[in-house]
Amino acid sequence: MTQQLNTQVFAYAKQLADSAFKAQSVALKGLEKIAELQIKALEKQSEAAAEFISGALETRDIDGLRALWEKASSASRENAERAVAVTQEIIAVTQKTAESLGALVQEQQQAANDVVAAPVAAVKKAAGAK
Repeated sequence: MTQQLNTQVFAYAKQLADSAFKAQSVALKGLEKIAELQIKALEKQSEAAAEFISGALETRDIDGLRALWEKASSASRENAERAVAVTQEIIAVTQKTAESLGALVQEQQQAANDVVAAPVAAVKKAAGAK
């Protein structure tokens, strides 16, 4: 009896460790995608800021200042649009990661139910045979 219990406990622990490893892998892949999106957005924003600063340093008269003002307005709008787009992509990645983790949890629950149900079915079968 103790041997059966030990076997079941070890099987469940192995299954739990495997599921935890899979969950960690899914979560890390999601974080990697999110970091990649944020780094790309930061690069684009840095390029736009450098270009704007370069233009500001080259401005010498009032007409150049007006052009710079218009350029600043459009750059600000573009940065806001990029931020919204990146946020939407991050939300999509997060949602996909959450769905994958949910599927792993359901798989774990089903496997745990199967592990528990198998010995019970065996006992019922043995009791019915007597």
